[in-house]
Amino acid sequence: MTTEHKAGVHKTTFCRICEPLCGMIATVEDGRLTALRPDKDHPLSAGFACQKGVAFSEIVNDPDRVTQPLRRTGPKGLRASASSADGGFEPISWDEAMSDIAARLADIHRRHGSGAVGWYYGNPGAFSYSHTLSLTAFMLGFGPKLHVFTAGSQDVNNRFVASQLLYGSPLALPVPDILRTDLLVVIGANPVVSHGSVLTVPRIKDRMHDIIKRGGRVLVVDPRKTETAAQFEWLGIVPDGDAYLLLSLLNVMFGDNLVDRARLARQADGGVWLEQLARPFGPEVTAVRTGIDPDTVRALARDLVHTERAAVYGRVGTSIGENGTLTTYLLDAVNLVAGNLDVAGGSMFGRFGLPGERLLGKLGGAMLRAIYSRRRSRIGGFPSVLGSEPAAVMAKEITTAGRGQVRALLVSAGNPVLSVPNGTELETALESLELMVGIDLYVNETLAHCDYVLPAASMYERDDFPLPFQTLQPTPFRQATEPVVAPRGQARAEWEIIDDLTSRLGRRTPGFAMLATMRKALSLFGVRMTPRLLVDAVIRLGEGGDRYGLRRGGLSFARLTADHPHGVVLAPHLREGVLGDTVVYRGGRVRLRHDEIAAEIAKLARRKTPDAYPMRLIGMREARSENSWMHNAPLLMRGDRNQHARIHVDDAAAAGVVDGDIVRIASEHGEIEVPVIVTKDIVTGVVAVPHGWGHKGTAGWRLANRAGGANVNQLMSSDPADIEALAGMARLTGVPIRVERVAS
Repeated sequence: MTTEHKAGVHKTTFCRICEPLCGMIATVEDGRLTALRPDKDHPLSAGFACQKGVAFSEIVNDPDRVTQPLRRTGPKGLRASASSADGGFEPISWDEAMSDIAARLADIHRRHGSGAVGWYYGNPGAFSYSHTLSLTAFMLGFGPKLHVFTAGSQDVNNRFVASQLLYGSPLALPVPDILRTDLLVVIGANPVVSHGSVLTVPRIKDRMHDIIKRGGRVLVVDPRKTETAAQFEWLGIVPDGDAYLLLSLLNVMFGDNLVDRARLARQADGGVWLEQLARPFGPEVTAVRTGIDPDTVRALARDLVHTERAAVYGRVGTSIGENGTLTTYLLDAVNLVAGNLDVAGGSMFGRFGLPGERLLGKLGGAMLRAIYSRRRSRIGGFPSVLGSEPAAVMAKEITTAGRGQVRALLVSAGNPVLSVPNGTELETALESLELMVGIDLYVNETLAHCDYVLPAASMYERDDFPLPFQTLQPTPFRQATEPVVAPRGQARAEWEIIDDLTSRLGRRTPGFAMLATMRKALSLFGVRMTPRLLVDAVIRLGEGGDRYGLRRGGLSFARLTADHPHGVVLAPHLREGVLGDTVVYRGGRVRLRHDEIAAEIAKLARRKTPDAYPMRLIGMREARSENSWMHNAPLLMRGDRNQHARIHVDDAAAAGVVDGDIVRIASEHGEIEVPVIVTKDIVTGVVAVPHGWGHKGTAGWRLANRAGGANVNQLMSSDPADIEALAGMARLTGVPIRVERVAS
């Protein structure tokens, strides 16, 4: 919807920085986005937006933003980009850039095969349906040997693997029914700051306070008294102790005969097996690993079973430890055993409502399980999660000689130098590539190594529909948006760049030639295969859709944007009792028994603490940061904002540290220096450091460079032996460290 005012044209749209997808009103003057404000008429966000969302107009209009294709003019790397006014790049035409990129890619493919090509895409890529769908076409063109790396291996991939084990499909993702629960246990998540993750709930803080208002309870389990814990109940835990806690909850539920065994047997196979695995993990045994009093564990187990509507929810903090897939599996197992899976107020499943959805789920689940079990990474032998490999081994995939060595890398919407373990190793590896191409808003620490940097459209310069988040909404909801403004300068939507590249490669490689033939055949019927066409089909065939005219008044992409600009609520709540249709195993029953899970549990007893590194490192989110890519917005960086570590007052006193001191934090893999904030709101023996910092002089984002900071992932290991085996997840929490004062 568009309305005109003296101050400009107001256009209804929504934010795509993070998962609540809050409704926004954009003010446009003379074709320029001049302001963003919350949409008070949005049915779910109802006038709320965080400061990042309001500040995004500064990103769109940033003078440091890349708005035309750039070609490297000098040596690669940060030293070259920082030493010249133009960053070592010169403007170039789209046609010249794309022609050379396609020719060089085709040559590398001809000489070395598709295994010589890799693509990394970061977190913002998941918030653009057209980006991800067009990448799928690129992957099909190059075939299964193409290396695909994503931010998921630093964030969420073990959620997909746990779902695949339990339900047969990596896309069966349970979410807590926050709107109806009376007991919400939040483990390793900070939704007041993150606004929800693998959970799409606008105004999530308010929805959590609603639980308290109706007489319920919110318990936050975390090593730090996070912004969420400060508003509810906080239960401190030893970093990466979540698996022990969850096993002890299962131990109490089974051991105290709290389980409805008949119900469990109806819903799942392997309940007795799970009971036996949990038997050695009584609360008295696990207390040394969790720091939680046994009586507290027993009381929580009883509350989870006896509260009619209860749910346990965990996110990034539970995913990035030594045994993240096990921990994610156990989160669902606790909900299941307590009787809180697939029930109102518990942990529930969203659905698209597509015709034949269960059959599609079965076929898709079988295909993705086969890919997971058969395709292995060249380095480390890690399974393929949704077709991707661990980003932590990307550097070694580039530098290790042999068939399948990555020689050309494309990076879109990401900055892996600051997000994967051991960024220095990756930077060195990037220098050896025959071709590197970046697609993004800025020349960041990673793209400083590129041969070409291509300007991407921002989220308000493209149409969108939040496809990956449709089944993660406790309130089923549809919203789509047209572009608010035209792309700045010569910027293009990622899908258009990828489409152009695949078209040019179609003349040179067999896989892309086949795609070109399919396109030509469709064009005979006046059809152009675009991401918009595909996502429109999902809307029209799904719940609430018009079924291509068969359902009068139903939804399509065009009808959503024209007639329902603020979005449409499809139902007030998710339906319960869908577990049998969600699980794609025969019989529709959850499968608890897996040798891989038993092996991960056996590893718990073998965890060791290096004597030289007695403390533990955890990460933390910040309200004014979005990973590494919003530190160039003045509104978010006001007050000379910079990075600080948090340390407990007792640990600070022991180290002779006071507020503002610079400390050296060292692990077995690296060290950083950062100023500290001394606090009581963290478990003793723990240090929290925000990620996404470490900007260091790349031409392109001057404010971020001045803020600098330290790259905390320099403390993390990229050794395949230290990467979580089931999902290829980097270990980013619970890392053994030591701390010493450097200077005031």
